[in-house]
Amino acid sequence: MQSVREAHRSASATAEQLHAVLSHLTRRHRVPGAQLAVLHRGEKTVVQTGVERRDQPMTAVSPVPIGSITKVATATVAMALAADDDLDLDEPAGDVLGVSGLPAWLTPRLLLSHTSGLPSDPADGAGSCLRQIRAAEPVCPPGTAFSYSNLGYALVGSLIEAVTGMTWREAVEAILLDPLGIEPAYVDSPATVSGHAHGGRAVGQLLPPMLEPAGALALSAADLAELGRVHLGKPGILDVVTAADMHRRVPAARPYGLADGWGLGLAHFGDGDDAWLGHDGTADGTACHLRIDQAGECVVAFTANGAGGTDLWHDLTDELRGLDFALPLPRFREPDARPVPMPAGDFATYRNGAIDYTIRPGDGGVCLVVDGDVFPELTRYDDATFTVRDPATGRATPCGRFHGTPGAATAVEIGGRLARRR
Repeated sequence: MQSVREAHRSASATAEQLHAVLSHLTRRHRVPGAQLAVLHRGEKTVVQTGVERRDQPMTAVSPVPIGSITKVATATVAMALAADDDLDLDEPAGDVLGVSGLPAWLTPRLLLSHTSGLPSDPADGAGSCLRQIRAAEPVCPPGTAFSYSNLGYALVGSLIEAVTGMTWREAVEAILLDPLGIEPAYVDSPATVSGHAHGGRAVGQLLPPMLEPAGALALSAADLAELGRVHLGKPGILDVVTAADMHRRVPAARPYGLADGWGLGLAHFGDGDDAWLGHDGTADGTACHLRIDQAGECVVAFTANGAGGTDLWHDLTDELRGLDFALPLPRFREPDARPVPMPAGDFATYRNGAIDYTIRPGDGGVCLVVDGDVFPELTRYDDATFTVRDPATGRATPCGRFHGTPGAATAVEIGGRLARRR
């Protein structure tokens, strides 16, 4: 297949094809509105369809809550500070903040790569970030495994504030958004696009202020493409050495279900020369995706303001491959993995922060219970991965994997979050 590295189309032909695909899929998935931006060798094409809310058309500049892609912006700011020697990636966070009670191993490098061992979220979103971290029970020894942590990025935001003397919003605007020509918007900005639940009901955004560095930005797909441009080598934000450090895979960061690897703030999709960088993000009723092909000088950015946006993205990537965009295929388990019986010893409750994941016998099989929500028909495979039946679609859906010896699992990994056996 010819890839974007080898093919160069006219902007008008590309826009026509992309708009047709996006419009068709938006209708199929009943998503109110969506945007798609493709940046290839310096030429950017942006298309959009549908509405922001009710009868207000989606525009090319409509800011959509991008959820966790905010972490790419936060990490890029942290790396820019590191490039200027304002932040040492291997200095204990407590020393940077000038506070006591934080573990000496808790460094910006581990926080950025999700290998700090911190739980995913604070037990009390209204509490103090430092208090939540001091009280947190690690999900793994530091630097040994990947476990996605919004709480960790809250701490990165605090480090940025400490070394700049600015709020996180002021710093991300001054260091990143303003130089890129991006008009800043946040989940609480009046112009921000509404998210929508299944059925089309508009929903508001709920994000504790503590977690702003992990998920507060609202950007258009065109803005996301500019953010991606930084990681194609746009001068003025990151030098070559710092960018290489940020993009390099961290050996211990081997996520399941989210990506194929992780650097310092950016995920890896695929392997070797075919790998793309990027990040996914969901907010309340939105789904956004960013992919960056450094070798092919290409960025693909997508936003949707409906709960069906993630399924739309999966279909969109299939369509883009048909248009010769060499996006890597998702991988969840080994191709020859076979279903196996669930070892009795792995029926247990596993915990990440305040969230419990219980695997127990259910009606006619095995089920996963997440804080009272039951996911039936859990099927385990001989590569330690497992699926559950999606209640919405009825399909077997990749869910997680076990860590440890079969029958004596020490943890489960679900959605990139590691939960330790209680």
